[in-house]
Amino acid sequence: MKKSFKKTLISGLFISTFFLGANTMAADYKQNPFTLTYDGAITENLQGKVNIHPLTYVNNEGIKISANIYTPANFDPTKKYPAITVAHPNGGVKEQVAGLYAQKLAEQGYITIAADAAYQGASGGEPRQTDKPANRINDIHAMVDFLETYPGVDTTRIGALGICGGGGYTFAAAQSDKRLQAVATVSLFNTGDVRRNGLANSQVSTIQERLAQAAAARTEEAKGNIEYAANADMSKITQADVEKMPAGLYKDGTEYYGITHRHPNSTPRYTMGSLLDLMTWDATDHAELISAPLLIVAGDNADTLYMSEKVFEKAGSPNKEFMKIPGASHIETYWKPEYVKQISEKLTDFFGRNL
Repeated sequence: MKKSFKKTLISGLFISTFFLGANTMAADYKQNPFTLTYDGAITENLQGKVNIHPLTYVNNEGIKISANIYTPANFDPTKKYPAITVAHPNGGVKEQVAGLYAQKLAEQGYITIAADAAYQGASGGEPRQTDKPANRINDIHAMVDFLETYPGVDTTRIGALGICGGGGYTFAAAQSDKRLQAVATVSLFNTGDVRRNGLANSQVSTIQERLAQAAAARTEEAKGNIEYAANADMSKITQADVEKMPAGLYKDGTEYYGITHRHPNSTPRYTMGSLLDLMTWDATDHAELISAPLLIVAGDNADTLYMSEKVFEKAGSPNKEFMKIPGASHIETYWKPEYVKQISEKLTDFFGRNL
């Protein structure tokens, strides 16, 4: 490693083709002391092993952020380690796939941080489930702020990883935040594009109608009445509900978030008024500004693949790589062991060469 480091509506849900009869390989958040939901999750902090440190900090806007820091095996705060921010998917929380990849990278010697977005999960902020691009991008800047104060972090070697919606926002954050020395996304989801046009441009004909609905929701929000899109109760999702849905992103996401990797802080809903901001934003805006080494990872069977391809095409980075995972759908990159292994190995290689 460099510098001698060793080596909306339910269709607006987040985003693993997976049946309960199969081995889910997931942890039950109720049985995990840190409420982690992924396979191989830490259950206790042991000397000489990767450790997890739940904590909170206040971001630059005065909002309390809930985060998990993962430190490498045999961590010594008097030494210096490269560090990586991990941004979670839309509707997700730090205990799910973001935690999985944060732990995997910590196993390779990095200090990593997975934090709940402001207004979401266990973080503060009102109205709850506000979902604005500016906030999500600031979450990534704020994770860097915090890492720069954390014992053992080499502030000249900070990278970023974003998954799903967190991928789009990480790509956007890196356009201006030159503290990020290397940037990677997994199953990037361009939230602005989808909220505006629908998945695969399926809602283009209703853009003006939905903007009017969002404007009306803002009026109600000013009166103290919060309206929500995608307001599904994930605790009540059954396998029968999943099987009724058409194959693809939203079916797989409903299963992942509602059944196999459910966490009580994870919800698909977001304030309807947020659409005023979401529908006028796009992850590719100012893509030419990104200069850090860039890795884009996506499954070649993902119905979101076109989003990663577009971002890659427009990215200004002179050092960029695209890795397609054969056979993988969007959600399968969150949990399926063979895909997680491939992605983790590629991330280790990429960050090892660029941090």
